[in-house]
Amino acid sequence: MRPAAALLPGGRLHLQHGPIDLVIGADGDRAAAFAAARARFETVLSELVEELDLLRRPVGSAVGATGETARRMTEATAPHADGLTSPMAAVAGAVAETVLAAMTRAAPLSRAYVNNGGDIALHLAPGTSYTLAVATPDGRALGTVRIDAVDKVRGIATSGQGGRSLSLGIAEAVTVLAQTAAAADVAATRIANAVDLPGHPAIRRAPADTLRDDSDLGATPVVTHVGALSGAEVARALDAGRAVAEDMRRAGLIEGAALFLRGEAASVGPARLIPERIPLHA
Repeated sequence: MRPAAALLPGGRLHLQHGPIDLVIGADGDRAAAFAAARARFETVLSELVEELDLLRRPVGSAVGATGETARRMTEATAPHADGLTSPMAAVAGAVAETVLAAMTRAAPLSRAYVNNGGDIALHLAPGTSYTLAVATPDGRALGTVRIDAVDKVRGIATSGQGGRSLSLGIAEAVTVLAQTAAAADVAATRIANAVDLPGHPAIRRAPADTLRDDSDLGATPVVTHVGALSGAEVARALDAGRAVAEDMRRAGLIEGAALFLRGEAASVGPARLIPERIPLHA
């Protein structure tokens, strides 16, 4: 099946090929930018498939990737070597970056974005900004966040229960802001995994490969159901995730993060980079 392309209302471009589903916007020479996006997208999936076996290996052993997107994946995941995380943890963000880079090389743009299922790569010329809606992986609105050109943030990603990826944790959503979309992607995955209550009887798990036979997680147990939790348990799970997020922020891997579970939330980073209209614990 060949990649599909269509124009959407509001001057946006929709590109889809297999599991990759992009919504793209641009201000400037939109026609040239969209043509470049379509041309680059033609081979993105086939390039990844060629190196898929390598990219499913744990960080540290997945060396030698040559494709543009694969290199972005391995670079973003390199600081996260834990024997389990693979470059695939950054695939959605890296694809968004690759297509956006083709657009900005081809045309002068004041603003542009590539949204790959909620993992977003941004381009902002001086003096511009974007206000983006933040939602859970299953589409429930969480608020908005404004990114200005002076901010270091050029990537946003969300991970958690209910999305297209499996999770080791119980977070409904973890939204991360980072300097690249690939960096935000892997960080959101790892922080969402850390929002957890190991051994809790209300949390059911199953080996990842019994749910999806192509999962790079193999037999690692992933969460399939979260039952009743007390307020104290919710707070404890969020605290566990927030500690991981804070470590990443101090290491310069992310700029900020917001974590959501059962109507409660926690955050790290500057308040102005956290979604508005959400009650966050300090």
